[in-house]
Amino acid sequence: MKKFNWEKLGLIFKPNKDLWWQQSHAALPTKLKLDNSNYKIFFTSRDEFNKTYIGSFNINLDSLKIDNITTEPLISPGQFGFFDDHGVQACSVIQIDNNLFLYYLGWNPSLTQPLFYTSIGLAISDDNGTSFEKYSEAPILQRSKYDPWMVSGGTVIKFNNLYYLYYLSGFKFEFEDNIPTSYYDIKIATSKDGINWNREGKIAFPLKNNETNISRPTIEYFNNKWHAFYPVKTKNEKYSMGYANSDDLINWTRLDDLANLVKSENDFDSEAHDKMEVIHHKNKLFLFYNGNRFGYDGIGLAIANV
Repeated sequence: MKKFNWEKLGLIFKPNKDLWWQQSHAALPTKLKLDNSNYKIFFTSRDEFNKTYIGSFNINLDSLKIDNITTEPLISPGQFGFFDDHGVQACSVIQIDNNLFLYYLGWNPSLTQPLFYTSIGLAISDDNGTSFEKYSEAPILQRSKYDPWMVSGGTVIKFNNLYYLYYLSGFKFEFEDNIPTSYYDIKIATSKDGINWNREGKIAFPLKNNETNISRPTIEYFNNKWHAFYPVKTKNEKYSMGYANSDDLINWTRLDDLANLVKSENDFDSEAHDKMEVIHHKNKLFLFYNGNRFGYDGIGLAIANV
């Protein structure tokens, strides 16, 4: 395989600070195909108290026209003390029967900074994403013996009547000069109904030497293979794009050198390539991604031919 050749178009969506729940960030772009060339992109913004909310906009991939931007949150934080009382962040959307299942991470801050706690929740829409209702006030996936300090945002794929969830699994911290460094990789859970998940500790994307974190992958099928793109972090560095492919969704080959998304000299992505979502459309890849400060400035777009 050759390296991907990305054409960057810069920021295409910024938080609207006139809205109380969009004082900063348009993070974690998350795709939903509507029809033909039209997609809905979910995103997460923060209010003045750093609480997070989920909104969306529609985009036509042929014209790159954006419309239908939500002015009120689609999903908001839960009640005090609940797993999502400080924020909700969209991670993956999939159609099951006549409903849309939106998987989101809910989070709480910790007294010990910079630690925070996350779990995965589910919200369901019966009107094609116009509105959502939380499936439960409790998470559907949380910490376990395989994920002792964190379970966070995942990507759900249906294949051969089975649902695969690729989720962030936090498994340790290391300290240097009393400064903690978190470690998490991507593990696989499976389900027959998209609600009840089985875990056996299977790692999809293990960390390499000097790496500390791999964040939410985005997965597409084209050219007779499954392709995954993901942010990967090494010690003392910020996130860059990684890439892997697979024939069976279980065994992945990491080929990070092929990702080839270059950081800019002086723009929103000069330091980091963070949360990302790839759409395969008409022999092109459309990469929606965040840059510095975890999507503080908004969502960028890059396009590559395949």
